[in-house]
Amino acid sequence: MNEFQKALDLTTESLRKLSETGSNLRGSRESLRRLAAARAMPAPAAKPLPAQPPPEAFPTTGATKAERIGQLRAAVAPCAKCPQLARTRTQTVFGVGDIDARIMFVGEAPGADEDLRGEPFVGKAGQLLTKIIETMGVKRSDVFIANVLKCRPDMPPGASGNRRPTTAEMQTCLPYLRAQIEIIRPSVLVALGSVAMEGLLGSIEPMARLRGRWHEFQGIPLMATYHPAYLLRNQSLGEKRKVWEDMLLVMERVELPISEKQRGYFLK
Repeated sequence: MNEFQKALDLTTESLRKLSETGSNLRGSRESLRRLAAARAMPAPAAKPLPAQPPPEAFPTTGATKAERIGQLRAAVAPCAKCPQLARTRTQTVFGVGDIDARIMFVGEAPGADEDLRGEPFVGKAGQLLTKIIETMGVKRSDVFIANVLKCRPDMPPGASGNRRPTTAEMQTCLPYLRAQIEIIRPSVLVALGSVAMEGLLGSIEPMARLRGRWHEFQGIPLMATYHPAYLLRNQSLGEKRKVWEDMLLVMERVELPISEKQRGYFLK
């Protein structure tokens, strides 16, 4: 019981005793009426906690992009900030691509294939991402691909599949991604899936509400779209078209040429 409620109860009891003895009866009844009305009112709401600032980017001191990205890669490789992930991973998965890329794709975390290879998006979902990139008219090596988490989330012994990263894990690893983005400074970021959007912006909205419109991260335009793994589970032309519409917006933003054939993909 809070102090506000205790004070109301004590005052109410005192006034009832006065009422029973006939002392100041009219005033007591009026006070009781006012207190009853006050009791029906909600207690003052607690002040919300101030929003926590996002983690700062991991500092690098190199004179060139290549030097800074090299320093960052060297810092990520032995990272043990999440001890359980450090114990179970094969290796960290830093990221791959052109450090001068205009487009940077961000996923959630490495899977089993990525953990073994040390490169993001190399499994079935990664193969589909590569096809999407090539359909945009660029090569995989022309973009940069990274994840919010640099380690594969640990799984119970004998379990298959991949675990969703926790919010705490993403917040711990986010300074590395922020540093990658600051060094590369792409023209556009593409978040692949709702987990990537949660890691970048803290958003927990469903992807259906996030995709198809521009957001912003560190002053860089950010487009959200479905993860390629979603398309592997949902093969309808309509869902494929949604992702492609998001890519068309990205292509327009970075001024890539778009043919009529490209505009018509996945239209019935």
